[in-house]
Order: sequence, then structure tokens, then C-alpha cells
Amino acid sequence: MSKERNAPSDERKYFLQVLQTFQSYRHQSMLRIEHREECLATLPSRHKKWLSKYKTDLEGFKKAVDTNASFVPIVVEHAKNIFENVCSQDGTTHSETEVGTLSEGLDKVQSVFKHLMRDWSTFGAEEREQCYNPIIEEIEAQFPAETSNRADINILVPGAGLGRLAFEIASRGFSCQGNEFNLFMLIVSFYVLNHCKNVEEFVIFPWIHQYCNNLSAENQMLSVKFPDVLPKLTESQFSMVAGDFLEVYTDCDEWNCIATCFFIDCAANVVQFIETIYEILKPGGVWINLGPLLYHYSDMKNERSIEPSFEILCSVIKNIGFEMEKKEIALKTRYCQNPNAMLQYEYESVFFVCRKPLNVDNCAS
Repeated sequence: MSKERNAPSDERKYFLQVLQTFQSYRHQSMLRIEHREECLATLPSRHKKWLSKYKTDLEGFKKAVDTNASFVPIVVEHAKNIFENVCSQDGTTHSETEVGTLSEGLDKVQSVFKHLMRDWSTFGAEEREQCYNPIIEEIEAQFPAETSNRADINILVPGAGLGRLAFEIASRGFSCQGNEFNLFMLIVSFYVLNHCKNVEEFVIFPWIHQYCNNLSAENQMLSVKFPDVLPKLTESQFSMVAGDFLEVYTDCDEWNCIATCFFIDCAANVVQFIETIYEILKPGGVWINLGPLLYHYSDMKNERSIEPSFEILCSVIKNIGFEMEKKEIALKTRYCQNPNAMLQYEYESVFFVCRKPLNVDNCAS
């Protein structure tokens, strides 16, 4: 089955590329700042004089990058234990040390720092209240503690990111599993969920790489501490599973509830996501969704993406077999925003609750 001993499998190679990309974060980030310094150095003397504060700010940005970078080796070291046989401690071949980095990787690492703010800092509490609380409140209403044995209620959170929503659901007594495909997210969530020892153990600068629309350099250098809580739960309550949602979840009638937050528009074919959610829910099970319809594949070249409106999606949901019990529109939600930036993005998200009827047959296949 295996190819040449020194040729890593595609899975192993990608994993190593992700680790290498994490490790290149400081170098690549410093190159971008140094490029700005080089541009500054070419300006006329009077311009440089007037921009002396800008030059000082660039030095501050370097220190912030250094602080972010100090978290990287800690995460990478623990990442080696995430998947069995993917990255063994011994036997790493020469070819595996030269796998290189991912071209889009630096943006993904930068995104992770913003998601740490959103999911695991007190600063992100407002965004979590907007995006997670409606889902959590609906779950608690659907499965009241007075009438439900919550430990027996199986809840799935696809697109779990760094795991905070799934953790919050599990901390209320439910059996909850998060699913995530993005390996950058998985690596960091693994560390936060399993190895953080103290509240506010780390300091990061989530927006240090956003050079535009800043009223002051201090806004760009805004720091946050994480985690705001220690996520200590038993494996029976809470787990995270890696992989493509459509490939991992194929067993019919398995889940009492599926909670999706900023997730369904991650599909090239959103109908396939909805069909899968329907199939893996138990009869009588409930699907709770909140988020926009950004459609991540919409502008990607050579991707077969469809982008139906919410009106059309509602008819698809009904045709698949769901009964829509609740529907709200224009819920104001933000996503990893720097509240002090001059440019603000705010989604008017949709929130809905759908139920799989009790009187349906199991999946035909």
C-alpha cells in the first residue's frame, strides 16, 4: 500500500506544510513590515521627518508580531500528538523537512489569531453573544433540564472552528461533538482545549496585520488575553473530530440536534449540506442555524459553486423534508471585527429552527 519510504503521503505532507507555515509566521510577517520600512526609506527627507511616528509604530508592530510568534512553537509542539501516525516524533525523513509552506498559509495563521479573540477572550464576548447565544438558548429551550437527560442528547456542531460554541453547549450538560476541516483551526483548538493551564495565559495581537482603516496605531496594536475560561470537560461530554463534514458524517438518524453557525455557506453545494443534515438527524431531531450566506466558493476560479438566495433555500429545506418551526432575519452579527477600525462589517444574519418529522423512514441507503 505504501509508496517509497521517503515520500510522505498527501495527508502527511499537507500536515507538515501546515506546521511549517505556522513556523514561518514570524519571518513572513517581519518581511512585510521590513518592506514598509524600505518604502519609507525611499521618501524625501521632509516626508520621513513628518512620518517619524509611523517609523516608531512599525517598531511596535514588530514587537507585537514577536508576541504572537511566541505562541507558535508551543502549538506546533503539541500538534504532533493530534493524529496518530501522521507526524511521528521519530523517523522524520530529509524530504519531509523540505515540504515548504502553503502559499495562502500566512493569511490562515493571521486568521487564527483573530479567531482566538472571538472564541476565547473576554474581548470576543460581544460577538459570541450575538452569534452563539441564540443557538444555545434555543437548544436549552428544545431540551429543558427539567424534562431531558441532557447527557443523552447528542449534539453536533459542524464547522466548529476553535470550539467555543461546542464547548458552551457541552458545558450545559449535553453530549456535544465539534467537527472542523481547517487544519490551522484544528491545531490551535487542540492546544486550547487540551493544554491551556491558566486563565488569560497568553497575550496576542489579533489585528496587528490589518494596516488599513486605523484611527491610530494603538488600535492596530490592540491586545487581548486568552483563554477567558479553562475548557475542562470529560470526553463523554465533549469531543472534536477532524475532517470533511460530508465524508465524516454518513450514519443516518444519529443526532438529536445539529447546530450550525456561519457554516452552511462554506459549501460549494449548500443543498448537499442540508440533505446530509437531514439524513443524520434522528426523526424528531432539530437543526438550528445562524449566519449569513457569504458562499465562500462563489468567486473561486474553477469551482462549481451555487449561490441560492435565502428564499430559495427555504423552499429547498421544505422539499428535503424539514418542518421550519422558527425563522428570523436581519440579526446583526459581526465576525472577528476590530471594533475600533474605520471600516466595520456587520452581517444581517438569518436564524432558523427546523425539525425532521418523527414519521420518516431511515435513509434508503
